Amino acid sequence: MKILFVYPQVSETFWSFKHALRLVRRKAAFPPLGALTVAAMLPVYWEKRLVDLNVRELRDEELLWADYVFISAMIAQKNSTEQVAARCRRLGVKVVGGGPLFRAYPDQFAGFHSLVLGEAEAIIDRVAKDMETGRMERSYRSSGFPELDVVPVPLWDLVNLNDYATMSVQFSRGCPFNCEFCDVIVMNGRVPRLKSNEQMLAELDALYERGWRGSVFIVDDNFIGNKEKVKSLLRALISWQKSRGRRMNFFTEASVNLAEDQELMNLMVQAGFNKVFLGLETPVEDALRECGKSQNLKRSLSESVNLIQSGGMAVMGGFIIGFDHDPPDIFQRQVNFIQKNGIVTAMIGLLTAIPGTRLHTRLEEEGRMLFNTSGNNTDVDGSLNFVTRMDRTKIIEGYRWVMNSVYSPEMYYNRVLAFLRTYRPKASTYLANHDFVTFIRSLWYLGIVDNKSRNYYWRLLRKAFSGYNDAFGEIITMAIYGYHFRKLFWSPKLPVKLEEWLSGITS
Repeated sequence: MKILFVYPQVSETFWSFKHALRLVRRKAAFPPLGALTVAAMLPVYWEKRLVDLNVRELRDEELLWADYVFISAMIAQKNSTEQVAARCRRLGVKVVGGGPLFRAYPDQFAGFHSLVLGEAEAIIDRVAKDMETGRMERSYRSSGFPELDVVPVPLWDLVNLNDYATMSVQFSRGCPFNCEFCDVIVMNGRVPRLKSNEQMLAELDALYERGWRGSVFIVDDNFIGNKEKVKSLLRALISWQKSRGRRMNFFTEASVNLAEDQELMNLMVQAGFNKVFLGLETPVEDALRECGKSQNLKRSLSESVNLIQSGGMAVMGGFIIGFDHDPPDIFQRQVNFIQKNGIVTAMIGLLTAIPGTRLHTRLEEEGRMLFNTSGNNTDVDGSLNFVTRMDRTKIIEGYRWVMNSVYSPEMYYNRVLAFLRTYRPKASTYLANHDFVTFIRSLWYLGIVDNKSRNYYWRLLRKAFSGYNDAFGEIITMAIYGYHFRKLFWSPKLPVKLEEWLSGITS
């Protein structure tokens, strides 16, 4: 059996890091972890290939080689998925779809030979058997949430690791919280399921043996869902790091209650974590109550951010605009919070109702749903897919102002400085050989070519050399991220003041 895995293009989004990749000489931000894991589950005697469309183009002869084409996709990859599927139909190649996109909108892919809906571990053996007998069903749906002790090491040999800026591994699935807008518990449940420490170290060994020495993203939606087992893993990771010639750096996603556990934060830093993404959402408490974000109400969000950053991890923050309880000044309040707390990487999105979530169900019952989401919550045309309480045009224009503000060169670099005033790294973020080449490239692109922001870049470098040597690697990374964000969200021609921006709505 010949299987071709195809990973569709990710649209140009906040997390695509398209413009930053140019500076670090990589082709894509992250590898297709789901496809590589499924590939490892299929019979070892099958022939397998993988084409990541974020790395290179797909050739017709590759499609014709395959008995089946497996497409693994998220909602934000819908357009590229449809294009690949159309090519397969034209060439008469059978297509099997799996991933969040197909689970959310199975009816839109009726032309596929088969759909695998849910977690593959529960059904992949049956799928493989039916493929070999030529009796595949139109869809396979897993029931329940399988344990992760059977998950194999991803089939890394199908990709070139040097094409990617960061590697990915997964420790757990599921989250104990029940945020109204989130589809994590829909897909993965509320009881976190975890791999063993031995499984995780085997996955890291596989990357290390293939020469990977860069950063690793632990892709769990909430890494700290089971704190005691996470602490056990972290202690094993600390020992693993000590036995290696060069440490890996890790980053992940977690809930804000991380700030309540000093031991957990210390263990993460000792294990090599230097960044963590938190769903902060909004400084408006009524909006947090609206979406069921109780874990964000236990203490001041500013205090939580400060505790984590002063402990040695940079906070990347997720923020949302569009809640029913958003006050008229939500735009200015979001900007003020982000700037004051030095949250350099601020992923600000418009509220989106994803099928299966409590938010989607509520809005449907209220007759407020408008259209299916594009899966990109920074896309003003493809998100905010419901009738809003605040004037819709005001939300969209206010959102654009927020993005244009926080990713302007002045505010971005001021935010980096605010971060550095609280950040206390526990180990120097040095520059290895590859990182040094990236630094030299940043001198050219950010310090010379990018004439709209180069003065801020040089000012930041002077600060780094004079007072923040221990965080030098982190500073260069943030400068490069800023280049990407400015390309996406900032225009020097637009008005700076919010009232001037919003006045254009009625003029």
